[in-house]
Amino acid sequence: MLSNKTKYAFHALRYLAIQEEKRPVLISQIAEHTQIPRKFLEAILLELKKGGVLTSKMGKGGGYSLLKKPEDVPLGEVIRKFNGPIALIPCASLNYYEPCSQCPDEEACGLHAVMVEVRDKALAVLMTKSLADILSR
Repeated sequence: MLSNKTKYAFHALRYLAIQEEKRPVLISQIAEHTQIPRKFLEAILLELKKGGVLTSKMGKGGGYSLLKKPEDVPLGEVIRKFNGPIALIPCASLNYYEPCSQCPDEEACGLHAVMVEVRDKALAVLMTKSLADILSR
């Protein structure tokens, strides 16, 4: 399940992407239009900036704006940044791998095999779908 932080990140990104003038948007404006608590939003926007998705400008006319085009923001990257692994169990994760303490032989484990397949199919969708796909629906 997506965390609130992940859902808020998608709502903030969507709001920034639909701004017609493509100029920086104040945090207060984003918070008001998306109903995201401002303190929570500040942390989310900062993480997206550190991740190279957003840029910011300080001072008069400042705020946040998209650094990448919506089609260049894969949903899977945003989910990983805020929600963690795509895999449902640690031994099937690509970026957050941990061996399973209950399973002595991962290669022979049926659960591991199925969860790797689930992870791969989810990644196939999440890395090919982008912010642009959210905007188009």
